[in-house]
Amino acid sequence: MKQKNKIFGLMVVFMLCSFLGFTQIKKEQVMLGFTYGTGSQNKYPFNAKDYTHEVDFYKIQINYRFKDKKKWAFEVNLEPSFNVVQHQLLNRFYIKPSDFDNHEELTELYTQKRTINEYVLNCGIIARYKIYSGVSTYAIGSLGPMVADKETERLAKGFAFSDIFGLGLSYDINRLRFDFRYSVRHTSNLEMKQPNGGHNTTNSEVSILYNF
Repeated sequence: MKQKNKIFGLMVVFMLCSFLGFTQIKKEQVMLGFTYGTGSQNKYPFNAKDYTHEVDFYKIQINYRFKDKKKWAFEVNLEPSFNVVQHQLLNRFYIKPSDFDNHEELTELYTQKRTINEYVLNCGIIARYKIYSGVSTYAIGSLGPMVADKETERLAKGFAFSDIFGLGLSYDINRLRFDFRYSVRHTSNLEMKQPNGGHNTTNSEVSILYNF
């Protein structure tokens, strides 16, 4: 666990250094905040009945506004996060004997509820539309590396990728921003390991950010 935390910390430092090194930062263009969110595989548009996969997100959010027009603004978004996943296989026949050599052993393992820790670093782009007097809406697309400390019947342990698309609503008051986001997330490892069925979740997230 300590080794994973060190790796995750190094990833965050590397991304922050790269971010600061390749952009001309002005403090008024940067927002820093904290996000909490929850997600499930059983919310629209997903509806997986063979297993449960529910996640709690704890994120640091860093936004850099690189273009600002009268109605539109565009931001780079950096989100290191620690996620706690509760996963359980409900349909014991979901795993077929041909899928794994130790089929019976894995079936017994996966039908027990498991807690999985994920260490994620998403980087993306926000396109923001200003509605009226501090109120704005936006779309975000992001991706990044992820490390999970346990496998499931659909995704191998270790390195994978996290892909996110979301829609949000923000309200700015003085230097604070209150933000609500509804998003979908997909995790997979590009066939680097098996299994690689991946996981999909629909998520609700709330954030508070401070404008420097």
